[in-house]
Amino acid sequence: MDGVTRYSIGDLARRTGLPVKTIRFWSDRGIVPPTDRGPTGHRRYGDEALARLELVRTLRELGVDLPTVRRVVEREVTLPEVAAAHADALATQIRVLRLRRAVLTVIARRGSDAARAELLHRLAGLAEAERRRLVDDLLDAAFAGLTEAGLAGIRRSLTPELPDDPADDQVEAWVELAELALDPDFRAGLRRLAEQHAADRAGAPGVRRDAVAVVRAEAAPALAAGVDPTAPRADPVVAAATSRYARLCGRPDDADLRRRLLDRLEAANDPRRERYLRLLSVVNGWPPVESLTPVLDWSIRALRARATG
Repeated sequence: MDGVTRYSIGDLARRTGLPVKTIRFWSDRGIVPPTDRGPTGHRRYGDEALARLELVRTLRELGVDLPTVRRVVEREVTLPEVAAAHADALATQIRVLRLRRAVLTVIARRGSDAARAELLHRLAGLAEAERRRLVDDLLDAAFAGLTEAGLAGIRRSLTPELPDDPADDQVEAWVELAELALDPDFRAGLRRLAEQHAADRAGAPGVRRDAVAVVRAEAAPALAAGVDPTAPRADPVVAAATSRYARLCGRPDDADLRRRLLDRLEAANDPRRERYLRLLSVVNGWPPVESLTPVLDWSIRALRARATG
């Protein structure tokens, strides 16, 4: 005897808590080789085997494959190199799992059929360039051929930018937003809004508020005060809103202008538009958007109540 402690596979199993079968398998693969063999031919291991087993177990629990583990213990590659490569691989796997989770969450929440589930799965897996093309296609359809200067800024404000490492809610929002971007009715409504916006600003220098912003400034206080939009108390509110809108358009404040304003508000009062803006704020990490539906509903009722036919 050389005075050096030797361990059997059973000894190693008791000391490490690993199954005998696992240690023998790793030993057969040369990852934890025996130091020598005893008189009966059984494998024996030295103290270094204990340390190696702990390293191998740690790497395996972290998901490192056995060929790579062997390269680490044989010092063909360094542990930091393997850790960095494995971390990158895990990041990719996590991203894929997040996308799958987002799709399943949306399907469960909205009761999708098989065709829609397939579409959501495809949209979730789009690469960055493909996401960009989808969004550009939507915004091109909405703004193509319209030259009013302020529209470029509006287009930028409607552009989703999914981060490289998005949170779960951002992934879910992107999946829903991408599906909405393919909705032909939503696309048509967005185009209509863009055309109306451009028509209202035609020939007007500088950046001006749109019809919704003008009406909101007048109607929001009345709504908060509980003013009935059909009651006489709402008359001055409507008059102030239409007067401001007339100045924005450079048109007389008459029945035609009020019908024009009503048309703008009805087009803007599309739940899909509000949903797009809500999803956009989540994807881009912006503060939650304020719902304009109550103000638009109030204003539409007020204008309809005063329509002259």
